[in-house]
Amino acid sequence: MSAAEIRSSKAEELRIVRQPLPRHDQQEKIAGSTRYAGDLAFDSMLHARLVRAPMPSAKITRRDGSAAAAVPGVVCVLFGEDVPHNVIWVDVPGQTVEVAALKASMEVLATERVRFHGEPVALVVADSEDALAEACELVDIDYVELPGVFDPAEALADGAPAVHAPGNLLGEWNIDRGGVDDAFAAADVIVDGTYQTQAVDHAYLEPEAGVGWLDDESVLNLRVATQVVEHFRDVARILGIPESRVRVIAPYVGGGFGGKEDMTVEPYLALAVWRTRRPVRMQWTRQESLLARPKRHRMLLHYRTAARSDGTILAQEVDITADSGAYAYLSALVLLYSSVHACGPYRVDNVRLRARCAYTNNPPTSAFRGFGGMQVVFGYESQMDLVARELGISPADIRKRNALARGDVLPVGQPIETEVLLGQTIDAICDRAGPKPQPSGPRRAVGRGIASNIQSYGRLVWLNDSAAAWVGWHLDGSLTVRCGAPDIGGGQASSLAQIAAEILGTPMEQITVHFGDSALTPLAGTTTATRQLLMSGNAVYEACVLLRDGVLRAVAEEAGQPFDGLRLEPGGVTGPRFEMDLRDALVACRRRNVPIEALGSFFGPKGKPVVRDLKADRVFPDFTFGTHLCDLEVDLDTGKVRLLRYLAAHDVGRAINPRSVEGQISGAVVQGLGMALLEEVAIEDGVNLTGGFFQYLIPTATDVPDIETVILESGEGMGPFGARGIGEPPIGPPCAAVASAIHDAVGARPHVLPITPERVLECVDAGEKPDRRADSRSEIDAAAGFR
Repeated sequence: MSAAEIRSSKAEELRIVRQPLPRHDQQEKIAGSTRYAGDLAFDSMLHARLVRAPMPSAKITRRDGSAAAAVPGVVCVLFGEDVPHNVIWVDVPGQTVEVAALKASMEVLATERVRFHGEPVALVVADSEDALAEACELVDIDYVELPGVFDPAEALADGAPAVHAPGNLLGEWNIDRGGVDDAFAAADVIVDGTYQTQAVDHAYLEPEAGVGWLDDESVLNLRVATQVVEHFRDVARILGIPESRVRVIAPYVGGGFGGKEDMTVEPYLALAVWRTRRPVRMQWTRQESLLARPKRHRMLLHYRTAARSDGTILAQEVDITADSGAYAYLSALVLLYSSVHACGPYRVDNVRLRARCAYTNNPPTSAFRGFGGMQVVFGYESQMDLVARELGISPADIRKRNALARGDVLPVGQPIETEVLLGQTIDAICDRAGPKPQPSGPRRAVGRGIASNIQSYGRLVWLNDSAAAWVGWHLDGSLTVRCGAPDIGGGQASSLAQIAAEILGTPMEQITVHFGDSALTPLAGTTTATRQLLMSGNAVYEACVLLRDGVLRAVAEEAGQPFDGLRLEPGGVTGPRFEMDLRDALVACRRRNVPIEALGSFFGPKGKPVVRDLKADRVFPDFTFGTHLCDLEVDLDTGKVRLLRYLAAHDVGRAINPRSVEGQISGAVVQGLGMALLEEVAIEDGVNLTGGFFQYLIPTATDVPDIETVILESGEGMGPFGARGIGEPPIGPPCAAVASAIHDAVGARPHVLPITPERVLECVDAGEKPDRRADSRSEIDAAAGFR
């Protein structure tokens, strides 16, 4: 798909799209009646729980489940040998090229070696939660502790303990474009900065959960909180059964953010059900979720930026080191995203980048909203601010001077094919913000910061992405949409209904959407990578156009009307001096053997695969651009930061539902602010010390102001009606915007996340003593590596 194939439209011609309609799930979620994955119950249902390793690096020398199995009510205790195929391979559907980092594996249940604190070693199944708790304590496992490595830079050093036999380097990506050395030699100013981001948790409302059972045909059914119903294939491989005998159902998911992209409860539920032949429920506790689920990657970012005196960016040198934790998961792809996005939404003709991710004995890291594109915003936007300060140019102006435009080429080699409204997003927030607020009292300082970003939407073009959807009318005029897309809280199902309503003229209240069922809905791929509107939205669009045209042709033939003059409206077909009730039109279709249902398929853009050195005409389908502005106040004595105002502007191409768009932007901003100021998974020598929300702090309504959103519509996205993806892009700028505002307030910039009061005070101290700024504690921390 190219820019020439954009399914755009004139805004004034749209009837249902662009309307802020209530979502399908709104009423039941407000009422608290939504049934999530773990809410299903069966008679004689069993319960399952994992026994996890208490240390980060060890050899398993003995396992004994006999005492646990003797507990009344315990049905079975399973170890790795009880798993038919005890290996999970990193699975990237559609993969067409051998990439070593995507061929890594891990065991379902560890047998001889554990590599992180919390790794599953045994599975216990019992008829009550009480029996389960008692039995898990009695599973007897002996460990011999082994040396571990907990810093990715140290893991890459010679002689470091090997987490896996081939070595600790999991993946590497490089970019070498233009004449970097010559550009630095010609620069009027060079800015050097080192930045560190932390491990954070997804902190979704619904912990990992699900229920499994066998139906009368001995098909394994798993109703689970997941972003990927296609995990039925992985489950089938683990059990050694045909894929057709596994069904995965994803009801409404209580938050995913990437944390439910990899399998969570699926393999363990499958094992328990297959072994016992009875229904089984598994739900992780919040402590278990915080302990063992993969986190966002910690990254150490080093930037050197060269610029001319007028603010033009000449070159970037970027070095990225990421902590992959104990297993590969999706780390290689996350790092690829970081690499492609590392120079931001700016023209940079000369780039040298090296990005590496290393195995450590820390908890694994994997997908998280922003998927590698978020961490680098903190780096490149900090550099833009530092260059602006060095040259005496405003932060807004330096961004506008360097902003990408249609036809510009990214460092990786991909040209920008669609309109870029980055300058307009900057103007929108600056115009709306007005003057900077005044401090509330003595020893208070107010700062204003802005940050822009670029974020891809849609999966890598060399993964052969596709989605399908089925749309069908009933004879009473109501409509059914079937699509395998899991709805993870972003309004995915409602967006599909709104697209169908626009094309077919069917009122929203007469449309039912069935989603997220690998057996009963056409497969639509993962709800990840901000791809579902692009992929499933276009699949529904295709199906509806087929359906519309078929019905209108049948009516034209039946009534002797010109096809081009007919239109579907609520309740019927209309034309010049012509009307036909929709139900009569559907009957006419039956008489003329015209289907009143259609299957639509959409295939994503294709591109040549890349292996290690990033150079490609296309890596992602397209990009979303935006700019945020943050006003905050700093208490110069305590380091406390109070957010005063926050604005976020994005070009969404076309807002299918402005209310949902605003919700996505607001939610992403709050999540980003949590990473900026509060959140960190505390890990000490590989041991995860974060056991609950009393330790892991997330923003509440009292911590953040109302997020003011500005929606721009270029009409040039690659989704239906010219929509761009908006699920992930707004999470990128908050960390950089907050850091920029603190710099503006106190005169020195934080380089390490989260920006705690202690780190703010270090900036206050450095800002009040300009001769000490280069020696600020945060910079020393960052330069030393991961600490």
